[in-house]
Amino acid sequence: MGRRFTEIDEEFICENCGNKVEALGYTCRDHCNNCLCSKHVDINPGDREEICHGILEPIRVEPDSKKGYVIIYRCKKCGAIRKNKAANDDNMDLIIELTTRQ
Repeated sequence: MGRRFTEIDEEFICENCGNKVEALGYTCRDHCNNCLCSKHVDINPGDREEICHGILEPIRVEPDSKKGYVIIYRCKKCGAIRKNKAANDDNMDLIIELTTRQ
């Protein structure tokens, strides 16, 4: 079975920094625009079927010619690695800092 995508774009309170994160309005919001952390809740995008629920911490950012910046995460609870496209309103200072990490 191929990857499924369930579109969920809703506001939430970041469990890492407490920031109120607004819905994007143009695509799905899945991480905090302040600290860039996410929550390990999906197996496939938007399905909310992952049982881990750990904090996905950004460990680096890679530039992508088609997607802009791609944030690479590691789950603090289970160690899983995930990737997601950065949003237009993300903390650009932190994105630049994370591009220097290997």
